Amino acid sequence: MNELSLNRRILILAGLVFAGEMIFSLPFHIARFFRPTFLAAFELSNAQLGDIFAVYGVLAMLAYFPGGLLADRFSARSLITVSLLATAAGGLYLAQFPGPLGLSILFGYWGATTIFLFWAAAMKTTRIVGGDRLQGRAFGLLDGGRGLVAAAMVSALIFLLGSLLSPETVDSSIVSRRQAIEKIIYFYTACTVLAALFVWVLIPAQLGSNEQNSANFDLRELPSVLKGRGVAWISVVVVCAYCGYKGVDNYGLYAVGALGMSELDAARFTSWIAYMRPVAAILAGVFADRFSASQVILTGFVAMILAYAVLFFYSSSELIAGLLVMNLFLSVAGVFAVRGVYFALFHEARVPTHVTGTAVGFVSVLGFTPDIFFAPVAGRILDAAPGVPGLQNYFLLLSVIAVIGLLATLMLQRTIARSPYSKSPDGSAV
Repeated sequence: MNELSLNRRILILAGLVFAGEMIFSLPFHIARFFRPTFLAAFELSNAQLGDIFAVYGVLAMLAYFPGGLLADRFSARSLITVSLLATAAGGLYLAQFPGPLGLSILFGYWGATTIFLFWAAAMKTTRIVGGDRLQGRAFGLLDGGRGLVAAAMVSALIFLLGSLLSPETVDSSIVSRRQAIEKIIYFYTACTVLAALFVWVLIPAQLGSNEQNSANFDLRELPSVLKGRGVAWISVVVVCAYCGYKGVDNYGLYAVGALGMSELDAARFTSWIAYMRPVAAILAGVFADRFSASQVILTGFVAMILAYAVLFFYSSSELIAGLLVMNLFLSVAGVFAVRGVYFALFHEARVPTHVTGTAVGFVSVLGFTPDIFFAPVAGRILDAAPGVPGLQNYFLLLSVIAVIGLLATLMLQRTIARSPYSKSPDGSAV
């Protein structure tokens, strides 16, 4: 779509930003930003919630690859719009406060609605909008913009629902907790429907579709496309980066358990952390275009390793509370920087644009398996040693994963440097 004007590209990216965050708001925002309140309102343990998220992860994993095939065949606008509306429908059921079994079924449903029609179509559209020279900035703006939307919305919710989330009520009354969570659910449901409308208006009907040249797309060519381009290492990078991103979900528990905050203050704190996402992701995109996405990702993993090490070795006290907060912010800066540009690695590895959707689906099958295993493992670590010890063990787990991500990025750089496709702009052999 080289004929797209700059203004049109900006509008398309704006639609993707809003849709890209709203599609995951119902499954993830409430439990991430209001974790202690959410657990109490639904009467769940950390382990139970982790198992519910695992159901989401299994269905999502099954949906990534076939969703990628669809993204290389059909209009992104249609795929994304239907996905948003189907996800919003699940919010109406969540507001009825189902038990663990009902939540498991709902999150499994969301695993399909948020991924099958949405994910690869959105990533492919972003790559097309970025063109040859602005891949880092396109993906950085997408993730950074999503972070800004998330942070702004949770800040507005905390302000509007402050009376329902006040320490005097929320820390003692399950009724108040449920009243607050119910309003939050309906808010995100309405916003998800609104995002569907934005996508339908802003994204051209045929953008991202290969219908006009489907004869040139053959699934049998995928092994040769992926071979020698380091795509397997990209998958490992995404796994480790996504574990770090999932790790942020429990920062509210750390704020309460280690830093002594109330549930309301913890929600405010996680919203402040969320504002790091647009800053880190957009800067990462700029530097990725100036240097390379892999160099930015290396730096991000180093920041994560250093921050997690401090959080593992030290517990909270008045003398080092500020240091702990600084390292929480350092860790999320690294997480959001890596997350902001890891799909720009497809361009660095010279994966042809016309199979981007399929390649995204291929990588995502492995790359987003943390949706299956991370929350159950983390929940059991936290429940096995309640309080600060469990939180320290949690950061030890994250530090080990970040080291693996660092090593995978180094191997990816080595593979790309040795690839016969490394200097071919269209991904063909030179």
